[in-house]
Amino acid sequence: MLDLVNEATARRDAVDALVEAWRADLPTFAGVELELCKRASRLSILIHEATNASLAVLGLTKAEHEVLSVLRAAGEPHRLRPVDLIDRLRFSSGGTSNLLRRLVEDGLVVKEADDRDARSTWVRLTAQGMETAEAAVRAQAEAQHAVLARVSPEAARAAADALREVLLALGDLPSVEGKKR
Repeated sequence: MLDLVNEATARRDAVDALVEAWRADLPTFAGVELELCKRASRLSILIHEATNASLAVLGLTKAEHEVLSVLRAAGEPHRLRPVDLIDRLRFSSGGTSNLLRRLVEDGLVVKEADDRDARSTWVRLTAQGMETAEAAVRAQAEAQHAVLARVSPEAARAAADALREVLLALGDLPSVEGKKR
């Protein structure tokens, strides 16, 4: 284990140079929090760039893909209320309304009245939306795999587990249908 720690500290990434520069001027600012945030941000950017390129081939934005993906993962009948989409995706209500309008226009989702509540609607994947969602999930997975191909499975597992602990400590728990976080 000590060898892994020594090896990790001997190798440097772009964040190390940034943190060193900040530590020289503001040592209390450049703690592990800065390293964690900068590394998470850089990883997110690398993955998003690859994912966005693969989704563009399908004519989708990342946000549109997120909506389709959440609906696909919701299980039969692959529908949710707009408020549930907002909660799960952490999108604004205005942004979600615009996304849903485009997805309806493209024939990927339909809005349906709620039989039990006239004030409420459901958003459901169409057959074309289901096919597009599945193609997008495959494209995203291939893009992520390509970005992370040089990361050992052990390092990827350790990073995923460590980030889960960070998110849980921050209270980022799964949504429960009908309940807010």
